[in-house]
Amino acid sequence: MTKLAPDGTLYELSGPLGAPVVILVHGLGLNKDCWQWMVPILKNSYRILSYDLYGHGGSAPPPSKPNLSLFRKQLVELLNLCSIEKGIIVGFSLGGMIARRVAQDASDRTQALIILHSPHTRSEAAQAAIISRVEQASVLGPQSTVEAALERWFTQKFRANNPKLMDTVRGWVTANQKEIYHTIYDVLATGIKEIVAPNPALTCPALIITGDEDYGNGPEMAHAIAAEIPGAKTVIVSGLRHMALAEKPQAVNKPIRVFLDGLERSS
Repeated sequence: MTKLAPDGTLYELSGPLGAPVVILVHGLGLNKDCWQWMVPILKNSYRILSYDLYGHGGSAPPPSKPNLSLFRKQLVELLNLCSIEKGIIVGFSLGGMIARRVAQDASDRTQALIILHSPHTRSEAAQAAIISRVEQASVLGPQSTVEAALERWFTQKFRANNPKLMDTVRGWVTANQKEIYHTIYDVLATGIKEIVAPNPALTCPALIITGDEDYGNGPEMAHAIAAEIPGAKTVIVSGLRHMALAEKPQAVNKPIRVFLDGLERSS
């Protein structure tokens, strides 16, 4: 059952009482429903907290200019509301940036990190391309960038064979408000400088996953993120793009389950 927090955050907390907590943080343009391909492997063993970022899904618009610190504050306040001392934070794309911001600023609330398809420092060309998409979205709205996004997110064959899922994901993105969407897109584009080369370094256990065809958040970036977190593990899934979790859930869920089982054994 979903609930609405005092700050307007739509969230859901489920799973066994007293179990370790997994916190799911979605990416730009999406909502907590994007975790439907992961929840089944978690629900019997973990307490699951999922929510919509400000400006997404059923949550309120951002209360101030969006940045990673604002989204960190949103999550920490939600943890307080739900009486969650700490948890394993799973962040996808922008959510992975938010997860790293939380781990830097609130390390005592972060048991472990699982970072999916999230950026590190981009090349000049890649940075120029994402800034161009932010500007396009500011003028024409999310519908102007969604088709190119679907091409980056899913392989061509999967898109052709799954039109209903493409409609679902397209609907998630285009439901975002034009006036808000580009301001959060800008966080994805420019916020990375806040979290690269963290000092002090992050110290929690971490798993970094991406696809070898995720051209915007690929293996080089995953390895760069892992290199900044002592002991972090990197998994590169083959033949998959940005939304590998939706296209081939087992490819992402299997290493996550191994990582989580390892945390349980070491606790």
